[in-house]
This record gives sequence, C-alpha cells and structure tokens, in this order.
Amino acid sequence: MPGYKMHIAGAAAVTGAAVAGTSWLGVYRPGFETMICLGLFSILGGLFPDVDTDSKGRRFFYGAALVVDGFLIFREQYRYAAVLGFCALLPAIGSHRGWTHSWWAALLIPCSVLLAPMLLLGLPWKPFLPYYVATVLGYFSHLVLDRKF
Repeated sequence: MPGYKMHIAGAAAVTGAAVAGTSWLGVYRPGFETMICLGLFSILGGLFPDVDTDSKGRRFFYGAALVVDGFLIFREQYRYAAVLGFCALLPAIGSHRGWTHSWWAALLIPCSVLLAPMLLLGLPWKPFLPYYVATVLGYFSHLVLDRKF
C-alpha cells in the first residue's frame, strides 16, 4: 500500500504531465507561480482520500480546517464556518477506503476549489478551473495508486 510520499509523487507526476501536455499543445500555458500552485493543489488532492484514517493528510486537512474555521468565526461568517465544520465531519462517517476512495468523491470534493472563491469572495469560478482540474488529477492519482481503478 503506497504511503503519503508515493501519493505526493504520483499527484505531482500526473499534474506535471498534464501541464506539460497542455503547454506543448498551446492549450494552457501557466506561469511559474501558477504551476507551483497547481502542483500544491494536486498534492492536496492526492492526500485527501486518506483523511478518513490517521495519516499526514488527515493532520494537514484538519489543521487547515481549524485555521479557516477560526478565521470565519472571527469574521462573523457563522454560516460558512458551520458548513465547513459539517463537511469536516463527513469523513468520520465512513470507513477507510470508503466513500473518500470513490470516483464521485474525486469529482465532488474538489468542487470546493471553485465554490469557496465564489461564495466567500464573490469571484468568478472560471479562473479557478485549472486548480479544480489539478486537484481532481491528484485525487484520481491516489485512487489509481491504491488500485481502486
């Protein structure tokens, strides 16, 4: 069973290949900083499926959720804080390699990359589409490495 280092490498490799391919074809040519961010989003996607067990991904995601929830409460955005808290509880209702290791979760969970800027900041979703795709690629790389496909 692959560990977190293999999931990081897999996510980075898949997204790196996708960025190289789209750049070579002239479809999408991100700058260096954007490529770094796409890589980070991909790695986060590659680590998320193991949030349902004691793992590095779980520690990272729950730590980040705590910080963001605290920020939302400080800003008196109680509805968003409640939604984040509710969503953070969802992995606890399944077993390891349960719903977090499904193809539909790989498409649905990364939607937060599109929805958060829209709902919290009023920004359009289209500029965030490459980050969504990178997160989905990272997520699917995890599922492939875990032989869920």
